[in-house]
Amino acid sequence: MTIVRTVAGLAAAALTATALLAAPAAASAASQKASSPWGPYDSAGHRARAAGSLTISGEDHADIPAAATARVSGKVHDLTRGSSCGWVIFRVTYRTSGGNLPFKQHGVRNCSYGTPKSFTFTGRNVYEIEAKVCSEAKAAKPSLNCVSGGTWKVVYLSK
Repeated sequence: MTIVRTVAGLAAAALTATALLAAPAAASAASQKASSPWGPYDSAGHRARAAGSLTISGEDHADIPAAATARVSGKVHDLTRGSSCGWVIFRVTYRTSGGNLPFKQHGVRNCSYGTPKSFTFTGRNVYEIEAKVCSEAKAAKPSLNCVSGGTWKVVYLSK
């Protein structure tokens, strides 16, 4: 009887040790960063171009998966001479505590022909990032045609 209890005790200790060793590995896997390039994406008529990199950390695979932090960096190029500007617009869909998936838009404008403009921004609880590149007249924000027309390119989608 004592041999059975001893073997059962050793098995329980082995399972506990395995769980304790696996916990830091799982925590470090969740905090790892994954970096990947995105683009280059061109506007219609090839009048603007954007490309860069994306760094994801703390990806959570819950019911609605999301990255704890997403850092987007890159450059937008204005390839037109004159009064036109190049735009790159990002639609960042994030997860709320209630499980909803609203989005924010982040736009970067470059009106200096031949000189790329660098940018970086960070999002939290990111589910998806999409990008669109446009070229249009100088304005404080992109036009409705730029934002609504054409197709968005998926830069990141949490799986």
